[in-house]
Amino acid sequence: MAITCCIRYVIDPFKLDEFERYARRWGTIIPRCGGDLLGYFLPHEGTNNVALAMIGFESLAAYEAYRSRLKADPEGAENFRIAQESKFILSEERTFLRRAEST
Repeated sequence: MAITCCIRYVIDPFKLDEFERYARRWGTIIPRCGGDLLGYFLPHEGTNNVALAMIGFESLAAYEAYRSRLKADPEGAENFRIAQESKFILSEERTFLRRAEST
């Protein structure tokens, strides 16, 4: 069963540009590590401190393998380090979704 990992970020709205650079860097890292990056979504209207990322996987096992590769990836580790030091991500939550049949 294919799943989508939806990551909900609470970000510092005054550091939106930093978060956007962080998101862009994942554009090459995530596919290299085995995820199907559906996209990062930034605040536009309304709430200014919530961003989302959607990444597809064949299964939860594929997600777990991806996480291991991501942590071992030098560029991935660097991107995590930048986020931690810059503190533009205040919190994040992961939800795993499956597509409703026939949609």
